[in-house]
Amino acid sequence: MRRVAVIGGGFAGLAAGVALAERGIEVTLLEARPRLGGRAYSFRDEATGTVVDNGQHAMMGCYRETLAFLARIGAQRKVLRQRDLRVDMIDPRRGRGTIAGARLPGPLHMLGAVLGYRLLTRPERLRALAAGVRLLAMQRRRDPWLREATVEALLRRLGQSANACASFWHPIAIATLNETPERAAAAPFAEVLARAFFGSRAASQFVLPAVGLSDLYTDDARGHLERHGGRVECHAIVEALECTEGRVAGVRLRDGRRLATDAVVSAVPPRALAAILPAAARPALGVEALAGFEPSPIVSAHLWYDGPVLPGPFVGLIGTTTHWLFDRTLLVGATDGDRCVSAVISGSREVASWETARIARAVDADVRAVAPAARLRRAVVVKEKEATIAPTPAFERRRPPTVTPFPNLMLAGDWTDTGLPPTIESAVVSGHRAAAALSA
Repeated sequence: MRRVAVIGGGFAGLAAGVALAERGIEVTLLEARPRLGGRAYSFRDEATGTVVDNGQHAMMGCYRETLAFLARIGAQRKVLRQRDLRVDMIDPRRGRGTIAGARLPGPLHMLGAVLGYRLLTRPERLRALAAGVRLLAMQRRRDPWLREATVEALLRRLGQSANACASFWHPIAIATLNETPERAAAAPFAEVLARAFFGSRAASQFVLPAVGLSDLYTDDARGHLERHGGRVECHAIVEALECTEGRVAGVRLRDGRRLATDAVVSAVPPRALAAILPAAARPALGVEALAGFEPSPIVSAHLWYDGPVLPGPFVGLIGTTTHWLFDRTLLVGATDGDRCVSAVISGSREVASWETARIARAVDADVRAVAPAARLRRAVVVKEKEATIAPTPAFERRRPPTVTPFPNLMLAGDWTDTGLPPTIESAVVSGHRAAAALSA
């Protein structure tokens, strides 16, 4: 195998392209949009000059393949990493509680984190620890029940109270799965908890981009790929994969070109994949089922205030429309001008249907519940209505593997069967797996 076409320029496609190019393979990466980054990108607000993301992302120390990818392309210094786990949670009615990891070897560090969390009663803290141990045991033995159950059903089985769910478990589930607990699958939730909180202390640290998402990885990945002999084309719209005798023979572009290739990595969402496959090839990949996956939205609001608002770089909110607030100005190291706060609302189809002005008012009200004196100067709302695939139990059962019935066509993307929810780490893992499968 000498030539590989990678379709899609997000985390999955760039991770696959970089890994293949490093193996000496001639890579051509094709991105339909005028920019790289897929569903994780940034843009400059014209009124303020601030670079903001289409949706603020947070990673963790357990994102091993993502952090390794950033290191390989020379972008490791563009992130800020906690020394130890610390998450401030604020309930406007009850005040603040902090989940702070103890300076103990993992997973013992989580004892202090849970036992010191004041938004749970003491009995609830003990039951949460016991539930964590039971959950870890279920995850390690790959309990098949987890693939059929929702997060809500799992928490009932683990005997968690309504307050423990609302103040502890649900914020983690919604943030990592981008779906409501009554719909989200239990299996990827268990996987996240096992990796992030039952591993090492370093695995539980939050890792936040100190630059815009586009600046974090797209240019560095492109430069790394090109230095290894690869080629990147934007505005390159793939019209169809040409398949003969059970293999992909080439890629046809909308501008009339035909790209001969020995293999293809498809790193686009299911519907985009369905659109470029020949009709005769779709049943073999189960594309009709893939195209029917339900999306889940992320709504982001970027708000500029006349001064500091948050007690730290980010906080979680309980019982509000907004789920998380990030001090964007602090994260990027700016010192002058207004303070930019980025808000994230995950998995809420209702909020995604609101007008942007209503969303801005709701988020501003949540901010002022934390900082009553804050004065709003400007707001920008971004709706990503198809931010991720909804990770329901039905989705978990139908997620496709990397390898397809076509021996020279591999799938990548956060929606493929990585065992993780649709996250940046899932996307990077999928890209690396596709590259490894082709190399093998």
